Parts: sequence; structure tokens; C-alpha cells
Amino acid sequence: MIFFKLKDQSKRLLPVFFGCLMILSFSCQKIEKITQVNQTKKSQPNVILFVADDHGKDALGCYGNDVIQTPNLDQLSEQGTTFNNAYCTSASCAASRSVILTGKFGHATGSYGHTHDYHHFSTYENEKSLPLLLEDEGYYTARIGKYHLAPEKVFHFETTLKANQRNTVQMADKCKPVFESEKPFFLYFCTGDPHRGESTGSNWYDPNSFGNKREGYKGVKTVAYKPEDVIVPSFLPDSKESREELAQYYESVSRIDQGFGRLMENLKASGKLENTIVIYISDNGVAFPGAKTTLYEPGMNLPCIIRDPFIKEKGKTNDAMISWVDLTPTILDYVGAEYKEQAFHGRSFKKALVNQDSTGFNEIFASHIFHEITMYYPMRVVRHNNYKLIYNIAHKLDYPFASDLWVSSTWQQVNRTEAKYYGKRTVKDYLERDEFELYDLKNDPDEVVNLANNENYKEVLADMKERMQTFQEETNDPWKLFWSRDYSLQGTGLDL
Repeated sequence: MIFFKLKDQSKRLLPVFFGCLMILSFSCQKIEKITQVNQTKKSQPNVILFVADDHGKDALGCYGNDVIQTPNLDQLSEQGTTFNNAYCTSASCAASRSVILTGKFGHATGSYGHTHDYHHFSTYENEKSLPLLLEDEGYYTARIGKYHLAPEKVFHFETTLKANQRNTVQMADKCKPVFESEKPFFLYFCTGDPHRGESTGSNWYDPNSFGNKREGYKGVKTVAYKPEDVIVPSFLPDSKESREELAQYYESVSRIDQGFGRLMENLKASGKLENTIVIYISDNGVAFPGAKTTLYEPGMNLPCIIRDPFIKEKGKTNDAMISWVDLTPTILDYVGAEYKEQAFHGRSFKKALVNQDSTGFNEIFASHIFHEITMYYPMRVVRHNNYKLIYNIAHKLDYPFASDLWVSSTWQQVNRTEAKYYGKRTVKDYLERDEFELYDLKNDPDEVVNLANNENYKEVLADMKERMQTFQEETNDPWKLFWSRDYSLQGTGLDL
């Protein structure tokens, strides 16, 4: 009787027993999954995005300038990949930076120009920027230096570090605590160099200092240059004034280089160099008329050097056409984040970097609307293979000057002498632009021969216009209505 009672009890306990086994098994699987996630988080690479302010390809040793001293950035090139065809999408500080951190063109996010209180150009509050996306992936996010973005809730970083934006050595040392993070980190490092210094007021004919000071900066070795030694880019006049200003510009760039070197020293000392993706770019081209604020090549074709410690091949150059709208999806791709490709206007170029293959990366777009609020001059650009089309939507206006470019001694020398040429362009062509500018960059890298009205390029022009219109449609560009003959009435309720 006792035997049968125990047998009956065991039958009743069997479901409970198997239930406990299932719970235990589920718990073990959950613990294993959490462990795998934690291991993945630990193996995620750190990311440093180093953004200079107004630094062109013209002033870097690794891009062919054998006068300027940039040993640390040249070393980055030797250890990584140097892109020849990297482009900003708007050659203006704030507008460019919003694109870098959202992966979307400014015309679709409200980032039309400079972010100042009195301009009130601010990114739409429903946008989610790169630091927030990385925070969702378990990253610690920190920034130092120039910000020039709004609103803060969209471009929020967990930590904001303070330092003199002109002293990149000081900035680099302030970043040491970031490298001690137990989480993978994203550091957004933005210099104030080599942006022009304060406008010189009535002393327009003096060379701008580009932030250089006679007493120098603590911890930074001053590297000075002689005007007669600098290399004058082809878009500038070879004058006393331009050479003096270029010498000041070079000095500011060399200060960046020293800070970058210190940053890499500190990263190496932390033991995290070999698990950190390092990206060096500039927001737009050098602060001279013909570069900054324009969508000619000196304004938008910029340095981009990436050190990926997981790539065995070093010191490579890459001809893939990429742009700053691609940076956010590329970084998300690198950290293994899941995201919808259609959430961004750009696309990841990790494949082109890892495989050193530029196939399929032969087209970029650009969109500029304002610099400062008084400088309305909307332009759209498509570059496809060797051809480039610039659409000057407000072409009936004279081209506007940013305040720091207008007061530059380089421009004022041309202005006061009523010179015919500014670099290889006539002053008239620089100020009074055609509605469409079509260039063959292979045969005309200086963009001085406009092919838009050349019958031999009629089909090329039509194809490029179609590409541009498609781009504007796909990115929800409000300025797309200017393609209509009756654009002046559209949206007014007076359409006929």
C-alpha cells in the first residue's frame, strides 16, 4: 500500500519536476544570451570622430603638401586609409555638422545654416542623432570643443569636456577620462582651428591670424611659416596678401596636428588604441573665398583619413566617393548596430573601406542654403563619375560673402584694386553665376569651363539634371519646386 502511495505521489510530482527543468533551462539560455550580449558590447570598437574647422586638403602632407608640417596626421594616413573623394554636403560649419551627426541633408531637417540664437536655424526635435543612437547601443558619449548645433536634446552627449578650442594639446589631455570608460566610447573631438580669428575690423589689409597668438599656447610648440614658402592653391591669387594669410593658416593647422598627436599618445597609453576607430575630417574647406561657403571643389572635397585597427592593409588611398551624410550609418555599421537603411540619406561605406574597393561609390550629392542668415544662396550639387553639376537656385543674386571672407586681406586686395581675376576665375564669374554649372573634373579640375550651354554636352546635362531632381524628391527637398516654370505661384493658393 505504501509503495503504491509513493508511486501515485511521484506521478503527481512529475509535471512539477519537468516544469522546474524547463524554467531552469530557460534561465540558463537567458543568462547565456545576456553573457553573449555583454561580450559583444565589450568587443565593440571605440570611435573617435575628430573634426577640424575649415581645413582643406591643400594643407596636409599626406595629401601632397610638402611644406606644411603635419607629421601626426601623416602617420594616421600611413596607418590607415586616405580618401581622395570625400565631400561635405554644405560648405558651412553648422549646416555641415548637423549632417555629420544625423546622416540626413539639412534641407530635410531644418538645419539650413548657422546655429545662432539670432538665426534660430535648429534641427527638428524629432531627429535622433549619432550620440543618442550610440548611447542606445551601450556607448559612453563625450564631446569637446566646437559644438554649433541645436537643439541640445537632439545632439545630446553624456559628457561635455571644457578646454580652449585653439589649444588641441590641452583638449587632448582633457579627454583622458573618456579612455578610462568601462563602456565602449564615442568621442566627438572638434577643434576651433584653423578657422579664421576675429575679423580685423578696419584693418582689412592685415593678414588674419587664424587664431595664432604671439605668445603662443601652453604646451604647444609654435610652428611658423614664411609667406614665400607656402603653396598657393590654384583657386587663389598668388599675391602678397594670400601668401601671408596662408602662412598663418599653416601655423594653425600645425597646432591641430600636435593636439592630434597628443590624443593618440593618450589613447595608446590607455591600452585602447588597437580597439578604436579613428576618423579625421574637416567640416568644410579653407576659409578663403572660392572654398568655404562654396560648392566648388576646394570648399567641399575634404580630408578624410580613417584608421581601422582591424584592417591589415595600411597606408592605402581610396577613390570611393563618400560624403559626410554617410558618416552616421558607417559608424553605426562599424559598431554592429541594427538600423534601417532608409532612416538615413547616406549609406555605410564600411565595405569600401574594409575591402579597399570603390566599386559602386561613384556619386555624391550636396545641398547648401545659408551660411549666415543674410547669405541666402541655395545650391544643389550632383557629382557622378567625372561630371559635376551645380544648380544655383538663386542665380540672379550676386554670390554672398561670409563676413570673415569679405574682410580677408586676400579678397580686399582684389576688391580695392578692381582686379579682373580671382585665381583662375574672373571676379565677374565668381559673383554672377549661371543657373547651371556643369564641369568635367577630369579635364577641368579648377571648374572654370562651364559646359552647361555647350551643345556637345546636352545629353550629359539632361542626365545630371534628372539625377539631381530624383535626389531632391527622395530627400524631401522643399526647393524641388523651383524646377517648375510656375514655381513662384506654387503653395501660395494662387496657382493658375
